[in-house]
Amino acid sequence: MHNARQAQTALLETGDAELVRRALARNEAAVRAIMQANNRKLYRLARGILRNHGEAEDVVQEAYVRAFTHLESFRGESSLSTWLARIAMNEALGRLRRRRPTVDLDSLPQGALEAQVIQFPLTASDDPEQSMAQRQIQNVVEHAIDELPEAFRLVFITRVIEGMNVEETAELLGLKPETVKSRLHRARTMLRDNVERKIGPVVMEAFPFAGKRCERLTDAVLRRLGFAG
Repeated sequence: MHNARQAQTALLETGDAELVRRALARNEAAVRAIMQANNRKLYRLARGILRNHGEAEDVVQEAYVRAFTHLESFRGESSLSTWLARIAMNEALGRLRRRRPTVDLDSLPQGALEAQVIQFPLTASDDPEQSMAQRQIQNVVEHAIDELPEAFRLVFITRVIEGMNVEETAELLGLKPETVKSRLHRARTMLRDNVERKIGPVVMEAFPFAGKRCERLTDAVLRRLGFAG
């Protein structure tokens, strides 16, 4: 098991070109390494667009299947991570447009810049007080992010949650760098108005995607791609 973990770590440190070469040769370890390095990012991007956990998982699976069955089209003009993120984002936006055919990230309805006030949850719990408070805070933050208009929500998730820089975010979302900066500033203002006055400054990770959930999705994609389970 220790050797397997070491091998996996070594693979994750391998460059994009070599990982793609091995994945094209149907090397299961390379395919798994690519997914495990990108699962969380793709899930949170999809979750940020669709605001639904189950649909986000479906989108990530479909994005991987599409990516790995057309991997020869990856030219290395952007990073592998950015290429995968764009596929996942397009898949999620496609679902959103099928649900709401008129959706347009640059077309905001009247009053969309004002996020709704999210009420602090008051449900009872038998868990320890600290654990309950942590879940309540996470719930408030996730809902506050969900309430951001789509154009601002995508910039916030990409820049703040995923930690991409302005240029990477602009490339991924097809925006000008100055637009990314202005939307991020506005998104932060809306979130601060909605969250900070209720629970104070919060430093946490929203939309976790790890452990068994990550492994389950990775294994499901591998099965769909024909690797022995």
